[in-house]
Amino acid sequence: MQTQEDKVKQDQLIEVQECIQIQQLAAEDSVMNIDSKLEKKQHQNQIQEQETQQKQEQQIQENDSHNQQLTNQQTTFMSTHSNIKPFTYQLMKQYSIKQDQYCNAIAVNYDCTILVAGCGQYIKVFEFNQAMLKQDQILCEHNSNVITLNFMKRQDQFISGSSDHSIIIWARNQNNSWFCYQKLLGHKSYIQCLALNNNEDIIASGGNDNAIIFWQKQNQWLCSQTIIGHKQCVFGLSFNEQKNRLISCGQDCLILVIEQSEQNKQWIIIQTIESETCGVRLKFIDDDTFTLNPWGEEEMYIFQMNSVNKEYMYKKVIKGKGGYSDSPQFPQQYIKSKCILLNKNGSNVSILRRQQNGEFTIEQSIEFQTHYIFGCMTDDGQYLITWDFKSKEYQIRKYQEQ
Repeated sequence: MQTQEDKVKQDQLIEVQECIQIQQLAAEDSVMNIDSKLEKKQHQNQIQEQETQQKQEQQIQENDSHNQQLTNQQTTFMSTHSNIKPFTYQLMKQYSIKQDQYCNAIAVNYDCTILVAGCGQYIKVFEFNQAMLKQDQILCEHNSNVITLNFMKRQDQFISGSSDHSIIIWARNQNNSWFCYQKLLGHKSYIQCLALNNNEDIIASGGNDNAIIFWQKQNQWLCSQTIIGHKQCVFGLSFNEQKNRLISCGQDCLILVIEQSEQNKQWIIIQTIESETCGVRLKFIDDDTFTLNPWGEEEMYIFQMNSVNKEYMYKKVIKGKGGYSDSPQFPQQYIKSKCILLNKNGSNVSILRRQQNGEFTIEQSIEFQTHYIFGCMTDDGQYLITWDFKSKEYQIRKYQEQ
């Protein structure tokens, strides 16, 4: 007969067994949960590994593409450079034309047959024939000083920017007379600089309102975006060869690197470079290199892209002449076919050659004894045309190999 004590022991044993079973079930659930979590974690790791691999492959493709672009640029550069001989630009005094009226900007069309000059609020149009200038027309649409001029290469048109806050697209009619094709209004102050991409479907403009405005070519030119990245006047703009980057310099001593997004085509500031002095003009030499002319200094800065972080960094300085007082007009110009960089610095205009190792050397310096110099080179580098306040002449210099 089971005693009371035995019954208590049996009940305790049953409780222990039930407790053990509960613990076993809990352990099994825990193991299952752990297994489930492990499976989930493994799945997440697999996804992350796939994403990482895809990013690495994408980065490799981008690097390969970038390296291929560099190789192509270097091949073209080396091929071009092998044909270049020592040179100088000789003044052709017989073709100089006196003009007392102030000139702010000069541009020549792609086939070197037309020259336009911003003279006060007017634009003078000249026939340009083998260094000879013949005035053909005066355009009177602007209400204040014409500050910048740019010719298009794909179309028979040019662009002017003025201190009246407007930009005008000029075209020719059937009688070969120039007319105002479209006026672009968006800036709230002087237009200081214009840049046109290689496709000629985007114009970037900068002004004294600290704004950079992007204009998109559709049926008409339309304002597509405005960036206020500078704190003071925008002095210089330049697109890269790939058409997806724009650099700017301004009175606030900042250099902005602005890139177009592949997804929504919006322009985004991806890098801000602080300089000790403000830049008055800058130019992309290739996708990885650009030059900057600082205000009031007898030197020019070279910036190069870092291959690791893909940011532009100060590389070196080129000592030159000029400096002191300056004006932001007369943009830098790079003639790729001749590896020539045109740079105005104060009262001096320097002509630099890019060597095979990528370094720049000054080949010629022209002293004008005034910092009020305005001009440009023809696209083929055959002619340098200037107007300066000292001589008050349009002067034409021709490329001569020695």
